[in-house]
Amino acid sequence: MAVLASVPVALASVAVLLATAIVGVAVARRPVGRPLIYGICLAATAVACAAAVLQLTAGGPADTVVLPFGLPWLGAHFRLDALSAFFLAVVNLGAAAASLYGLGYGRHEPAPHRVLPFFPAFLAGMNLVVLAADAFSFLLSWEFMSLASWALVMAHHREAGNARAGYVYLVMASFGTLALLLTLGLLAGPEGGYAFAQMRDAAHAPTVVALVLVLALVGAGSKAGVVPLHVWLPLAHPAAPSHVSALMSGVMTKVAVYGFVRIVFDLLGTAPWWSALLVLAVGGASAVLGVLYALMQTDLKRLLAYSTIENIGIVFVALGLALAFRANGMELAAALAFTAALLHVLNHALFKSLLFFGAGAVLSATGERDLERLGGLIHRMPATSALFLVGCVAISALPPLNGFVSEWLAFQAVLQSPELPQWGLRIMVPAIGGLLALAAALAGACFVRAFGIAFLGRARSQAAERATEVDRVSLAAMAALAGLCLLAGILPGTLIDAVAPVAELAVGGRMPAQQAVDWLTIVPIAESRSSYNGLLVFAFIAASAVLTMLAIHRFASRALRRAPAWDCGFPDPSPVTQYTAGSFAQPIRRVFGPIAFRAGERVEMPAPGDPRPARLTVELRDLVWDWLYGPVAAAVGFVADRMDPLQFLTIRRYLGMVFLSLVGLLLVIAIWG
Repeated sequence: MAVLASVPVALASVAVLLATAIVGVAVARRPVGRPLIYGICLAATAVACAAAVLQLTAGGPADTVVLPFGLPWLGAHFRLDALSAFFLAVVNLGAAAASLYGLGYGRHEPAPHRVLPFFPAFLAGMNLVVLAADAFSFLLSWEFMSLASWALVMAHHREAGNARAGYVYLVMASFGTLALLLTLGLLAGPEGGYAFAQMRDAAHAPTVVALVLVLALVGAGSKAGVVPLHVWLPLAHPAAPSHVSALMSGVMTKVAVYGFVRIVFDLLGTAPWWSALLVLAVGGASAVLGVLYALMQTDLKRLLAYSTIENIGIVFVALGLALAFRANGMELAAALAFTAALLHVLNHALFKSLLFFGAGAVLSATGERDLERLGGLIHRMPATSALFLVGCVAISALPPLNGFVSEWLAFQAVLQSPELPQWGLRIMVPAIGGLLALAAALAGACFVRAFGIAFLGRARSQAAERATEVDRVSLAAMAALAGLCLLAGILPGTLIDAVAPVAELAVGGRMPAQQAVDWLTIVPIAESRSSYNGLLVFAFIAASAVLTMLAIHRFASRALRRAPAWDCGFPDPSPVTQYTAGSFAQPIRRVFGPIAFRAGERVEMPAPGDPRPARLTVELRDLVWDWLYGPVAAAVGFVADRMDPLQFLTIRRYLGMVFLSLVGLLLVIAIWG
């Protein structure tokens, strides 16, 4: 009964969102447009989220709804099983939070007519991708999602760099769609079984399995932002409005993860063990390079965008571990790794949306995204500062918040690698575990830097000095996500049990039931190996903080003493003497920069008596762009220049070219046959 109710409810919510997009065209410029559009989006996504949670917790069998459009002989198939229900819940939870935030943040939008019509369309596209159960519906929904998000990226197209960001994003999205088209074509086979049910039941040759795995990683990975397919992400996410950035970073990348999981873990069947090597390598590289690039950024939204690459890398590392364990029949270890991936999908959607909302609040209050022009905001925006700090602690994987739980489970999965029979995996998995540990440490440094430079110290600009707290609706959206980060961190056993049907569907096993363990402790394998109790950790931290505060107030001297603050040898208390974002990142840049970014420093020191100031110039390069995309772009430009005369030929020459092309194709078909 739950399934029969959930699928129509989810599709009805999508229909409401599509209708809202049409209404948005008419009312976008009117005062009623913002509350109307975002209010309907909030209601529709909340209903869809409730339907998905109901389906996931009820545990009923999956059901497929077929609608009479799409391919004439196939129709449009929409299916809600445990896997799609989990991702549907994640999508609509993030969408509801973004809609609530948009009710307040949308007041500052200078071009609402470029945002309001496409916002509900973007939400509808993501929902349809998760619900689609045939190749045509999936690809159509995927492309619709990409085009709607591209329109939102281009909302502020007149700002410097945004047009280029939209162009790169559109090219990469088209490239990813092409890869997925080939992937699903291979799965459909010569018989043309385009329904997912037919693909699931078909047998595939080893060559097809290898091609499908690589193409799925390219197609879904380009949308998720894994290295080296990440170049669009740090351009597009900062260009979009902040609540759209939260959706693209926290939610749309998870739709891409869903596409990879659906193809590789469900439609393809059991992949060979070597497939894990490729996924682990991509995930490990993404985790480390993503956080290294984030550490070098001074643009707050760009920093958060690069951090998304790191967290997507963590998800793909856990998925690679699940592939390795499943290929060797280790169901419990595979369930542990896959559960870690699912929890990090949810956790990243929560804390990354919270951080982008915080960045949007800073932007609307100051008009600045540059860390070097912020500072001292904790005094002027105390609520935003506290909520942003929660997001920083969560993304740094510190207990008792949710980021710690999923990364801790991923490390527990890494510790199961000695039981793998293949030497390649035995060597690679611990190495990837070391990369995860490095990424976790660098993430902590990255967000100490982000929060400290932006919110602590003294204001570095007049805009930061004049900042005021944002509206209550925006704060409510951030507070709701912060509360969910805390709940998911102190009660992870409930989430582990909730996603157990998803793990069983994907890897054929599930983690031990966590609700039966005393004191809400979670036990990945056995209590003799490891366990974690988020509630006790939270209680210990809270009690320690309260006792320390009481002890200081009770035993410290009550005498009031005033003295100048230590000025580090600088008698002038100027904000320019503070630690900067660049100086914070300098030691890490000098260690990793020459390898990861080809970093270079140039010092201009004028001679004595020269009034010109000394300057330190730092140059960072994206090696992936220089080595991969730059040459490709140059080659395309070269070929285009050489083919430019073709548009000035006569009609007879055009007909001759068509005739020669037709003869050539016929010769190829004859030789191939």
